[in-house]
Amino acid sequence: MLNTQRCPHCLSEHIEDYGVYKTKGNGDRKLHQCMECDQVFSETKGTFLEGLKKPISLIINVLQSRSEGMGFNAACRVFEISKNTLLDWERKFADLKGFLMVYALLNTFLNQLIEGDEVYTKVAKNVPVEESEGWTIVLMDRAHRFIWALECGKKDRELFLSAIQILKEIIDRTSDITLVTDGERRYSILLFEICYEFFRSGRPGRPRRVLRRGVRVRLKNKGSQSHRRGRKRPKYEAPCSEHPETPQNLPSSAIHANHVEAFNASLRRRHSAYRRKTNTYAKKKTGLQRTLDIFWIAHNFIRKHFTTQKVPAVALGLLKEGLSWEQILKIQRQPAFCI
Repeated sequence: MLNTQRCPHCLSEHIEDYGVYKTKGNGDRKLHQCMECDQVFSETKGTFLEGLKKPISLIINVLQSRSEGMGFNAACRVFEISKNTLLDWERKFADLKGFLMVYALLNTFLNQLIEGDEVYTKVAKNVPVEESEGWTIVLMDRAHRFIWALECGKKDRELFLSAIQILKEIIDRTSDITLVTDGERRYSILLFEICYEFFRSGRPGRPRRVLRRGVRVRLKNKGSQSHRRGRKRPKYEAPCSEHPETPQNLPSSAIHANHVEAFNASLRRRHSAYRRKTNTYAKKKTGLQRTLDIFWIAHNFIRKHFTTQKVPAVALGLLKEGLSWEQILKIQRQPAFCI
């Protein structure tokens, strides 16, 4: 479990209560003793709260406000904290994404239908769209609204590859998976490069390369193609060869990215760097990714989705109930294999 208390020294779960100590702004906290190595440690050792003196309620209010669209400078003014303090809190909180992602990938799934799309904003300064580092790739499970990838950068091979690597990890744990996108072919090209197998039909010659069994990719070509010369592309297509034993039971009406586009609209409302009607932009790519990681945690593990009325991690079967902000703050930052 995510909140299982372990010894930060030897990672043993055999611990007992040792005592209680008082803090200046957060009341009493427990001390634990490890039965394996005899070390005594606080309940906040190795967590976000280690070494912090500010009240937990203030930290939660600040991070919650940031995840709901309040700007960085505005948060500092409203909550009367310094910029370095807020930056330190956000960095520590964003670091928890790695542990939560590993925890999610330890599970196995029967089937998933994932939508892929991109959303754009400015970074550092107003540059041509193709040079901006504000392109953000979103991979979302349609049924449960769980966001698997939320990565920003230039719209190049490296950015798409980072998202497809995450998708490959999901494929390894899912027996039947479908990826649908709107117009962007790089998803299928890179996925085919790293997730293929050889199909042997018994006929002479080299076996042809196909996607792994149980993996489907569907593409919806949007817009008019009257300007194209030669053969027109179909509106719905499978852009790469699929395994012949993969069920082809996806109707054309299901090939769309409407749900992830709705998420993009929500992201624009809840993230100041993505708002269309202002000239607001992120100052650095690292800062934009940090805030996206915070948004990823809040969306997947804390907030109920307005459509499913469930926390996405609960709907996907990762948790029995959603986590609170305080529970997230108390997760121990441990090696991935111990989660």
